[in-house]
Amino acid sequence: MPVRLSSLKAGDCGHVVRVARNPPGRAQRLEALGVTPGASIHVLQTFPSIVFICDQTEVAAEADVAASILVSLAARPDAIW
Repeated sequence: MPVRLSSLKAGDCGHVVRVARNPPGRAQRLEALGVTPGASIHVLQTFPSIVFICDQTEVAAEADVAASILVSLAARPDAIW
């Protein structure tokens, strides 16, 4: 079951399942950074902003942006990396 990226903790890993299309333009900006369905995610920190690696790009996002990214968690973090 997918969870919001904003609810994950540092060290969590998984894959992007879906990126919400609202508000308009947000999904396109995330897509330009490589945040697309199937991309691997590794959360580095959750405060003051959520910092994660998506494939090979490090991204910092506010909580509302991270909430628009749905992730399927990996059973084992080393299964991603």
